[in-house]
Amino acid sequence: MRIGLLGTGPWARMVHAPALSAHGELDFAGVWGRRTAAAKDLAERHGTHAFDDLDALLAEVDAVAVALPPHIQADLAVRAARAHCHLLLDKPLAATVEQGRAVVEALRETGVASVVFFTTRFQPEPAAWIAEQAARDWFTARAQWLGAVFTGDSPFADSPWRREKGALWDVGPHALSVLLPVLGDVRRVTAAAHGPGDTVHAVLDHVGGASSTLTLSLTAPPAAAGATVELRGEAGVTLLPEASQDAVAAYTRATDALLTAARTGRPHPCDAAFGLRVTEILAAAETELTRDTD
Repeated sequence: MRIGLLGTGPWARMVHAPALSAHGELDFAGVWGRRTAAAKDLAERHGTHAFDDLDALLAEVDAVAVALPPHIQADLAVRAARAHCHLLLDKPLAATVEQGRAVVEALRETGVASVVFFTTRFQPEPAAWIAEQAARDWFTARAQWLGAVFTGDSPFADSPWRREKGALWDVGPHALSVLLPVLGDVRRVTAAAHGPGDTVHAVLDHVGGASSTLTLSLTAPPAAAGATVELRGEAGVTLLPEASQDAVAAYTRATDALLTAARTGRPHPCDAAFGLRVTEILAAAETELTRDTD
């Protein structure tokens, strides 16, 4: 499969490009970015080509990996799908529900495959834990995803979209990607409130009868940063295990998933439709936060 990369930011440099260039079943065919010089530099580092024209890249590849802000990713994903390119997308799928629906509709029209890179879902230990817990009944869950992006030394501190959308949209997708397959879909967001900095608290009512709480932040003190998911039910108490593999290894597994979906025609559980559902829940939580502000 010939694949191109859209984006040249920190995540593209740290994860996407290294994983794509090292993959044995991919031909890393090129890089396109909004900054031409950055695209050329990234392409040179990985022995591929930089494209000034996005349509020229789309015409040369079978798939694209996207490492761009969600509002830009969604529009370009529609464009790429209509060029019959399979899509390896980042989270969140889109910045609005309408954008997310446009992506899913374009995929339905063209029949191309999609995978959204929810990191935890592609790490072996967490993925195995999620599959195991999904077979059990749970009473309640607590998910804390606390980052120090804006309080520590993070390469993402200059990200405009993260400053605008905050923790809800940046780390909220990670938490939901774990909770939804275990507790079932969210029936409604029953409450949401602001905490210190960009911290968000939310309460979710799941269709299976369980409830969950989220605490999300990009402004936590560095010493308090980390992710925890705790489930409680008749089986007792269990915690999401730590991953032994880094993001590059997880991204390689996501790429494998896209290859399989493209070859078989069977949707992956983390496809764009799942990404859209996550986007809808984030938007509902955002609505509740607006009420909290009012």
